[in-house]
Amino acid sequence: MSGAGLKINNPGREAQNHFMDRQMLPPELPNSHISLRVLPPPKGVMGQFYIHQLNLSRAKLKASSRTSALLSGFAMVAMVEINMDDGIDDRLITAFSLCTTLLVAVHLLALMISTCVLPHVEAVASTINFDGVNGQLQSQALRSPHETMHRYIETAWVFSTVLGIILFLIEIGLLCWIQFHKSWNSRFFSTLLLVPIVLIFIFFTFQFYRNLVKHTYKGFKEDLEDIERRLDVFHEQTSCIQTV
Repeated sequence: MSGAGLKINNPGREAQNHFMDRQMLPPELPNSHISLRVLPPPKGVMGQFYIHQLNLSRAKLKASSRTSALLSGFAMVAMVEINMDDGIDDRLITAFSLCTTLLVAVHLLALMISTCVLPHVEAVASTINFDGVNGQLQSQALRSPHETMHRYIETAWVFSTVLGIILFLIEIGLLCWIQFHKSWNSRFFSTLLLVPIVLIFIFFTFQFYRNLVKHTYKGFKEDLEDIERRLDVFHEQTSCIQTV
């Protein structure tokens, strides 16, 4: 009898719960049942962000190593192959030697940082596995040094792509003044072309980083707003469950 009673009561209870769910659920949600899948897995969001930062750090290190190796090699060749005549001003030679030394030192520092950090980041990135369904990140991804060495990576990036390129442009100007010291027109017009190029490069650098910061801020703001909307839906669902 007790088993028969349970069989009679359960359908009525289920129908009542189903009716309450249909009446109290928000209209934009499915009426069949309440699902907690509307909330993004916290591990999934953090895992995707972690992978993005890992790939970005790896790309920066690769770009820094290639750029620094190329420009420092050009500077060394220019210093060795340049012909010094007797009529060259000693101040030009001093400025050229200082600029070349600083240029090579900056690029070699960026190259050293990239060479030391990049293999460890590559080793982790090649074996990383992110489960997008469950939102879980494998533990070996957390062993990457790209977060603890973030300052070194940014230093290598700035030295290689900003400071190093500006020094390289100055190096070109000094080379023109030394190589064409007998021709005033050559020195004048080369400097006249080089100055606006340097100014445009500096302006582009500031504008690029400014727009990049705005884009990053906008992306984080949209993600936070999306999480807040999902949390509001979750709170509405939990209140419906408690009411039932």
